[in-house]
Amino acid sequence: MTNRSEENPCKIPMACIYDFDGTLAEGDMQEYDLVPKLGVAPAEFWRMSEEIKLSHNVDGILAYMYLIIKMAREKNIPITRKDFAAYSRNIRFFPGVDSWFSRISAYAADQGVEVSHFIISSGIKEMIDGTSIAGNFKAIFASCYMYDDNGNPIWPARAVNYTNKTQYIFRLNKGVLDETDDASVNNYQPRSNRPMPFKNMIYFGDGATDIPCMRLIKNFGGHAVMVFDKNKKGSREMALDYLQKDRISLAAPNDYSAGGKLEEGTRLIIDKVASRSKFDQAIDGIMRENGQELS
Repeated sequence: MTNRSEENPCKIPMACIYDFDGTLAEGDMQEYDLVPKLGVAPAEFWRMSEEIKLSHNVDGILAYMYLIIKMAREKNIPITRKDFAAYSRNIRFFPGVDSWFSRISAYAADQGVEVSHFIISSGIKEMIDGTSIAGNFKAIFASCYMYDDNGNPIWPARAVNYTNKTQYIFRLNKGVLDETDDASVNNYQPRSNRPMPFKNMIYFGDGATDIPCMRLIKNFGGHAVMVFDKNKKGSREMALDYLQKDRISLAAPNDYSAGGKLEEGTRLIIDKVASRSKFDQAIDGIMRENGQELS
């Protein structure tokens, strides 16, 4: 095993990773102010996006990002980097989200665990950056645009779809947060030397598009939490079905309030991570005293 624990015995690293739309925020971020600004109803916008996707055989995320630029130009509607941030101000979050991150971090710290929070989203990064909760995250990985000298979007810079979300799990595992660094994330690195073990990760999502990340983390010993909307038909049933099929670790209502089921379950996962890490450290110490080292 690695000697990370000897260097920093009081800090067990842990990552809480979140989808955004439907997981932390109610609905899709684009539907609050951005799509109405384009003069179209959300249902029609997504229908047009799907049409572009099918007729041009293009990735669905690229399709909606292209459509935003196309409609803005056709209707002479300015949408700059600053505008994207402004369009996020009315996004509504589920109960308890605003205080969730500090509460979870504080509880984890009491167990000797240092939690870092991350976003991995197919939504628009510039909009997430403009929300009231953005400061809670060590990194926000999401779809984003290239801009001209006047701050106008000219082309998608990154499109994060439900399958390539998984690359960011490996980036966290290896400590490669720079999205332009493709070499380091693909280089061989012994698992024992990686700064964020998979088993110390929790992924929070709300639906089928989160399953690739959930399965990846869970297959490597981490945890997957699916939040469901009690008022949305089929949401609870879907989450329980995934739980019964062992595709996730926990299903809970999308209520992040203090004392709720989601917080209770997350605390238990933190307890598990802390206990397992301390056990591994103790065994590592015993092995080292005997002139051995765990691989």
